[in-house]
Parts: sequence; structure tokens; C-alpha cells
Amino acid sequence: MQEIINNLPKQAKDKHNENKKFFAKLKKKAPKNMDYIMQELHDQEFKNTDCLECANCCKTTGPLFTDKDIDRISKFFRMKPQQFINQYLRIDEEQDYVLQAVPCTFLGADNYCSIYEVRPKACREFPHTDRKKFQQISNLTLKNVAICPAAFNIVEAMKKRIK
Repeated sequence: MQEIINNLPKQAKDKHNENKKFFAKLKKKAPKNMDYIMQELHDQEFKNTDCLECANCCKTTGPLFTDKDIDRISKFFRMKPQQFINQYLRIDEEQDYVLQAVPCTFLGADNYCSIYEVRPKACREFPHTDRKKFQQISNLTLKNVAICPAAFNIVEAMKKRIK
């Protein structure tokens, strides 16, 4: 798995222009059954993908924390929201709450998340490949294929399926 993760940024870079053109075409005219296709490709990929073997998303990027996330997680830690913010988060250039550092503070050596039951919405939904109107988040997907082997595989399968 580590070899796949190590090669992923280069593979994503090699496919970047091709993917960009593909997504531009999708934005103009997505198939009527696009959401169905994406759900199917997502489900197929995640039958073969064990995120615990990888956890590259947790090791290399940090999620956005919404106010709801902060409230839920601070309750889990029995802290006041502001205490949680002060201890774990910072405000980024887009004025969003993000982790102070990566890898994620809550990621264990075994790739398990210590706050899995209350993890941020961004973590629950990552890599966003089963989202409705998937073609609307192409910029995010172009970034995610360089982080997540499953997202990379799903996009490659999608290009073969939707010509």
C-alpha cells in the first residue's frame, strides 16, 4: 500500500490535464444517470479498499471543522467548544477552522481514528465520490485523486464508463 501512496502524486499529476478536460466535459453535459453511476463506482471501489491500510488523507491533509463538528467533538471530549478550538484548531486563509497540524492529531499508529464516532463531516464524506451532482466538485476531486488511491481508481473507472 505504501508504494501505491508514494506513486499517487505523480500518477495524479500525469493524469491531471486529462482529468481536467474530462470534468469540463462533464460539467457541460453530465449523463442523466450520473449520480447512479458514481454511487455504483464508489461502492465497487470500497468493496476492495480498506481505508485503515492507507489513512493517507489523515496523514497528509486536514479536514474543515464546521461549528456543528466543533460542538459535537468538544462534547465528546467534555470540553467547551472554545477549549477544543484553542487546543486543536486554527483558522486558515479562507477563515475556516482546520487542524493546527497534520498528520491528524486523532489518528493512531494503527490508522484508527480516536474520534471516529464523532469525526468531522468532511472526514465522514471523504473522498466525496458518492456525492450527488459529483461533477460540481471537480476541483476538489482533482486534489483528492492525489491523496486517495480509491478516488484515483474511481475517476479512472468513471472515464472508462462515461466516454
